[in-house]
Amino acid sequence: MSNAFDIGARLLYRDALLLVIDKPPGLPVHPGPRGGETLTDHLDALRFGLPRRPEAAHRLDRDTSGCLALGRHTKALARLGKLFAGSAVDKTYWAVVEGGPAEEAGRIDLPLARRSDDPRSWWMKADPAGDPALTHWRVLGRMGGRTWLELKPVTGRTHQLRVHCAASGWPILGDAVYGGAPRGSALHLHARSLAIPLYPKRDAITVTAPPPAYIAAATAPMGLQALPFQGV
Repeated sequence: MSNAFDIGARLLYRDALLLVIDKPPGLPVHPGPRGGETLTDHLDALRFGLPRRPEAAHRLDRDTSGCLALGRHTKALARLGKLFAGSAVDKTYWAVVEGGPAEEAGRIDLPLARRSDDPRSWWMKADPAGDPALTHWRVLGRMGGRTWLELKPVTGRTHQLRVHCAASGWPILGDAVYGGAPRGSALHLHARSLAIPLYPKRDAITVTAPPPAYIAAATAPMGLQALPFQGV
């Protein structure tokens, strides 16, 4: 990523309260202890006449691409924050995993906790004493020892999808933390869509992001099973 990155070209939705962008992989949302370029560096370009820049209403990992919701001002952020914290937002991810489940759909109900007491550490682990974490999944395609999954996290724990997939025996392709991928590999995890019930008297705002080229290339040969998602 560079300062020439055009965030405006990645805008998927805009209204008075909300923006949704297609976050590129490899770009952290917030500054970290090691510094470097972040999404925050580019948000001034999305003011659209407002006095303050928008801010992220939830988290996406640095290496995860796709739909990221931004609140355009303090009240919008507060409203969005309650929706995400209350699991009212319907989040759909695509992942390509190594191996894959034997079944066609299921759920992963596995509590998660930090690996370390160090507050700077974001690495997580499955832990019966941890915070509840629930993910629904279904198979979209299979080929060559890999599986294309649709993942729907009900809770929003840090690294939830990555840990849940790895703990199930099918780590996400390119995951160097929870899988066996070399450092610097492309994580095949994409925030495909958000459905946000932001306005009580209107339908939820539904926004979809196209997958990055490497995920599109991995999933294209698998085809899409056009089945409606059903939680288990």
